Amino acid sequence: MANAALTEAVYYILLSLLHPLHGYGVMQQVQALSSGRVKLAAGTLYGALSTLLEKGWITALPGEGGERKKEYLITETGREMLQAELLRLQELLNNGKRLLEGENNEENHL
Repeated sequence: MANAALTEAVYYILLSLLHPLHGYGVMQQVQALSSGRVKLAAGTLYGALSTLLEKGWITALPGEGGERKKEYLITETGREMLQAELLRLQELLNNGKRLLEGENNEENHL
């Protein structure tokens, strides 16, 4: 299954939703996972959540007792997309390491 690369934000949102979280929790988790590099504004986050819901990559959990905070959770399709992205990133990493290490070995032989 050839898929387009996930954006870093979507990747971290999906990772965050391996356990149920509400929007604010997702924002905090993404920031923590990315060591503060990825900071999602509320509008960006909720736009992404809406798109991920439409694609079926996440689901909204029913609120308890009319609670306003909606919690979200990754679906099996979302997990498959996350796994495909991990494989893509691993290939990038492996190819970069292999070629850079090969380049260093060639320099050492000169």
